[in-house]
Amino acid sequence: MGRHGWNSGARRWRFTALLGVGVAALALVLTLIHTLPGDAGSEAGTTRDGDKVHGTPAVPQSEPRPEVGWGFTHTQFSADEGSGAATKRVEKRLGEQPLPQIQHIMGWGADNPEPVKGRYDFEDMDRRIDFVRETGGTPVVTLCCAPDWMKGGTPGSDKTDWSQAALETAPDRAHYKDYAALAATVAKRYPDVRHFIVWNEFKGFWNDAEARWDYEGYTELYNLVYKALKKVDKDIEVGGPYLVMDSLDPRQKENASTTLKGSWGTMDQRILDAFEYWNKHKAGADFVVVDGSSYTKDDDLLPDEFGATDKFTAVSRWVREQTGDLPLWWAEYYVEPADGDDIRDGWSEPHRVAVQASGLIAMARGGTTSAFYWNPETEKGATCPGCLWTPTDRAGGGKALSMLDLISRFDKEFPPGTKYEQVSVAADDKPNVRVLADDKAVLVVNTLDRKISAQVDGKRFEMGAYEVKWLRR
Repeated sequence: MGRHGWNSGARRWRFTALLGVGVAALALVLTLIHTLPGDAGSEAGTTRDGDKVHGTPAVPQSEPRPEVGWGFTHTQFSADEGSGAATKRVEKRLGEQPLPQIQHIMGWGADNPEPVKGRYDFEDMDRRIDFVRETGGTPVVTLCCAPDWMKGGTPGSDKTDWSQAALETAPDRAHYKDYAALAATVAKRYPDVRHFIVWNEFKGFWNDAEARWDYEGYTELYNLVYKALKKVDKDIEVGGPYLVMDSLDPRQKENASTTLKGSWGTMDQRILDAFEYWNKHKAGADFVVVDGSSYTKDDDLLPDEFGATDKFTAVSRWVREQTGDLPLWWAEYYVEPADGDDIRDGWSEPHRVAVQASGLIAMARGGTTSAFYWNPETEKGATCPGCLWTPTDRAGGGKALSMLDLISRFDKEFPPGTKYEQVSVAADDKPNVRVLADDKAVLVVNTLDRKISAQVDGKRFEMGAYEVKWLRR
């Protein structure tokens, strides 16, 4: 999706207070040693033992399953840093309903994991994995992005190019095996991570000459990574291709699918072609991963913001049909168009939560078993539109917000394996509500910006504007 928080924040430098001039001088000498003319790049802050098991891995309670449930992705800022009181508050809240959590290996809060070939820096990743362990969540690693030396850049712990263009560059084909080796190193370091996603949104895999996705290149990389991870542990669960399921204005003819379309728009056929190639030529997959928005590439919500979420149902069903019902994950999903700076703050929080709830309902109806909310956490401030918790920079921060309440409750009530049931809705109320139910709970969403009276599952009740309501059965 290109604009959704690619930056890692030009590296979060970790300078600590040096204990005296002597220590500072020693550090300078060591740095100079590692940056002599002709050297392959600074190795400062790196180690050779990247595959050494970090910390105390959580002991899995059972064999890994390809379905993990409904969770979120850590972005540039998260609750692994900040005020101790605030971070503990988030840990405690997440511990009440542990959620699956994604962390990328480079960017989005993680430093360059291998700035020089064979030299590793996992300090940021270690801290993020420790946070997931502390909250009891299921850790998921997205294998993106690639160290500079794998894509024609300059090696060195002080040379990482954090520009969007650089971060979104795929490794050179000559370094595909090096990237697969890095993936294996990550798997060895965190043996409790049992789920890996290969790459992110086909970044860098665009074929300019043919104006289509380089699905051959991605699939070659995917297959090498898949085999490398299975060699580490055959029980590791691996998935891809993490394509952005772009849709077009229904009036557009160029690149438009003739089969996958609806009131929400028409799928870009180039995306479907890329998916079908990967699906046919993949070495294997334990689950399948996509992402995308309910709105079109032109940011149009068709026919409206709630009706547009029907796209998630249609795309989910199509993907399940193509893969023979492999468990389906949405690594990212968006229902609110962003501005040029990727900020989504034009809606009230009740409005945002209501449309997000409709999106979750739509994915579940389509057969999705796992999905991850892209958490737009900010480093500082008193407010944070769409975030799961308030910023953790102050002692009073880290307070759960309504979006976290929604995702936690959804994961609790509708875990993997849920068998959904039909639920009655009064005829006059059907246009105004979205519902999802199993044998124990019913989720009801008011799609209107006003109070309504609705009859669902034989019960009549009042709902506030954009209210999200849970009923027991």
